[in-house]
Amino acid sequence: MLVDTHTHFYDEWLLPDAEAAIQRAVDAGVGKMIQADVDSHEREAMWEIGLRHPGVLFQMAGLYPGSVTADNWRDELDQVHSLFCTTSDNQTWSEATQGVWGIRPPVSETFLKPMAIVAIGEIGLDYHEGKEYVKEQKEVLRLQLELAAQRNLPVNIHLRDAWEDLLTIFKDCRHLNLRGNLHCFSGSYEVYQEANRYGDWSVGIGGVITFKNSKLAQTLERIPLHHILLETDAPYLAPVPHRGKRNESSFLPIIAEKVARVKGLSTEECARITTENAERLFSI
Repeated sequence: MLVDTHTHFYDEWLLPDAEAAIQRAVDAGVGKMIQADVDSHEREAMWEIGLRHPGVLFQMAGLYPGSVTADNWRDELDQVHSLFCTTSDNQTWSEATQGVWGIRPPVSETFLKPMAIVAIGEIGLDYHEGKEYVKEQKEVLRLQLELAAQRNLPVNIHLRDAWEDLLTIFKDCRHLNLRGNLHCFSGSYEVYQEANRYGDWSVGIGGVITFKNSKLAQTLERIPLHHILLETDAPYLAPVPHRGKRNESSFLPIIAEKVARVKGLSTEECARITTENAERLFSI
């Protein structure tokens, strides 16, 4: 069995075919898949799909850095916190934040149904499209790292063009004893080492490992097996020979085969180890 540690069945590109895509993944040997949260606009669709596939689909909760603006982040982050609250907790949270963040809107009944949250994510920093909300992204990341520590949950980190700032925040938050994975890892081995000075960080390896000009394989050769996870980021970043097309969790075996070759393993051994890594980190 394989575990896809990062996918988005609720994405508008994949949602119309989500049920069939889930079945194709299961048929391909991908027995567990974790959906990464983005923001309140898509969370309910993620939740509804997850509720239909207990034990197969698992959910994260978090505010994606690309969704952060100066006007919305308090309300969006308030809604993330509400997912962890009982009714009495809600009252305490509102009282605690009233006058600072304001009173959050009621929680949708969908979110009050029993549903395990296995990680805080995907959260992080993304400067690729610009730096207008750098200050807000940093604040949101710090607050969500604190939430992860409070709830004893792993963290799923999204990072683009902001390694220096991320490592600075990791250093500042080292007292939180964070653990998690660096989604769609594209950094150097030295970056991996630096991150692990301030927490316990695995790397998420997806379709990029199959790209002809990618240098990721050279980095992956040096990363210990116990810190390697497999992911698709479906519907994005499809592996070769599907590059440029819609990605699916059913393509994860292609990634597993490539990682196995890089690490000098059989595909079966790679599947076993990366599955154990995912199940241990996310408690699934």
